[in-house]
Amino acid sequence: MPEKSTIRRAQQDRREGKAPSTQAGEFVHEEIDHIREGKHGARSTKQAIAIGLSKARRAGVDLPPPKKGEASEETRRKAERDVEAGTGRKRASKKTAAKKAAPRKAASKKSPATKKSATRKTAAKKSTARKAPARKSAPRKSASKRAAPSKTRSRATTKALKREGRSAASRSALSKQAKTAARKRTASDRSAAARKAVRTKGAEARSEAARKAARTRARHEGRTRHNGAAAHP
Repeated sequence: MPEKSTIRRAQQDRREGKAPSTQAGEFVHEEIDHIREGKHGARSTKQAIAIGLSKARRAGVDLPPPKKGEASEETRRKAERDVEAGTGRKRASKKTAAKKAAPRKAASKKSPATKKSATRKTAAKKSTARKAPARKSAPRKSASKRAAPSKTRSRATTKALKREGRSAASRSALSKQAKTAARKRTASDRSAAARKAVRTKGAEARSEAARKAARTRARHEGRTRHNGAAAHP
């Protein structure tokens, strides 16, 4: 289960109009922190990110599952189950949607005489329903109860993660994963994301991001100078 503070930050991001991927980032940050604190490990940085995204979907973040070709079928099915657990309802497939739409189309093509007879039958059914005594409907189960995970499976998953290493949350591993993901995006996508970040970050957050970027540049420049001096004594 994600921490309450993580859920609050994700809700705050949503109120500020930030993208679902930004909201899900709060859960990914939590996973990275857990790995660094030694609560559990991860086989790779991708696995750590996938665990965070799964938590986000189950917490109700409107993050759609990956499209065909973007991930394996097993990953896509797992993401769909997480979305169902978070929203409390199943995602309708294209075939199901087409089946539901077919009777509506057929009804729209009916002749006026057929429509009148259908209206009379509906009115007769309504009058019968009024006379019949009302039945008590069984209380519906909440989404959280329906989506309760197996305790045995949760313990087994946690035990398996504890056996993994912690290098997946290192700075170099995260940097490598970020660069790999960025290379897959087009320049226009990266530019649009940057413009949106400027709109939604706020002045204080932009200043902090700029200061962090300056610190990173200074650290890299110092490392480059040191390596150059060591190469040419």
